Amino acid sequence: MLNMVDNGNERDEGEIKNESAALKKELEAKNALAEERLNRLKYLQADFDNYRKNFEKEKEQIVKLANEALIRDLLVVIDDFEIALSTINEGKDKEGVKMIYNNLSKILQNRGLRPIEALGRKLDPDLHEAVCKETSGKEDGLILEELQKGYMLKSNVIRTSKVKVAEKKNAGDVNG
Repeated sequence: MLNMVDNGNERDEGEIKNESAALKKELEAKNALAEERLNRLKYLQADFDNYRKNFEKEKEQIVKLANEALIRDLLVVIDDFEIALSTINEGKDKEGVKMIYNNLSKILQNRGLRPIEALGRKLDPDLHEAVCKETSGKEDGLILEELQKGYMLKSNVIRTSKVKVAEKKNAGDVNG
């Protein structure tokens, strides 16, 4: 056997091999631990990214619902403006009210609000609510009059149109 000198100490080859094997084992254990912690860190990072994305979606949904609630409340004001415009005589008062109405309507349109088309269209239960019928020579289910405007906010109906629909006259009706 060869004797080796290490910092003034004599060690044989077997001891060096044992120490080397022990160091290798320790290194492998440390590498495995580092790999495990790296994987844990990657999972935590992925979980955090998912949390952040979910949080953003929830925040957007809350803002959307809050905007929708506010716009629903403002529809009453729009209705009031429309009534006021139909009753005010021409002049400065009407122009002022019309200007305010137009500004409010523009703001709401920029937020995605748009009126539902009703007059002259076929009744669509998803968009229109028939509140009364009128016997007419027109096609059955055709909207004759819009009693209250309906609105969509982006692609969602937030208020259906309240309408009067045609009910076709039967040929055998005596009344008309």
